[in-house]
Amino acid sequence: MSTGEMRPEAAVIYRRYLSAVLLHGHAGARECGLGGTDLYALNILELAGPMTPGELGARAGLTTGPTTRLIDRLAAAGYVRRVPSSDDRRKVIVELVGKPAGLDEVLDPARQRIGEILQGYSPEQRDVLFDYFTRAARAYEEAAADLRG
Repeated sequence: MSTGEMRPEAAVIYRRYLSAVLLHGHAGARECGLGGTDLYALNILELAGPMTPGELGARAGLTTGPTTRLIDRLAAAGYVRRVPSSDDRRKVIVELVGKPAGLDEVLDPARQRIGEILQGYSPEQRDVLFDYFTRAARAYEEAAADLRG
């Protein structure tokens, strides 16, 4: 479906939504004493599991140097650790070992508000929304991979 077939303001509404999500993530990170990329990296590890520094850097959109500094910061704060790979002792794996104290409390008000909004939809409408979230996440992940080459 092209954007020409949608409401004229659809693109603006969607951009405003994405900006609000991004800005909330940055505000939540700041409230917990983290940078936005730090919180994003913790989320990547929580959702995808342990991975090499190279994988984490690629998923976070960072080059080698910034990835090393990111992992150093997160390890010093006690959120991640580097462990030897079980299949190749030359490799290191980054694994999540903790999360910022107060993170859930910081993010909970938005979660509550979004939960209230979702409750206003029928079960069928929520199914459509979550189908969209699933498919859109995949589309954005693929588009990001394409941009990385």
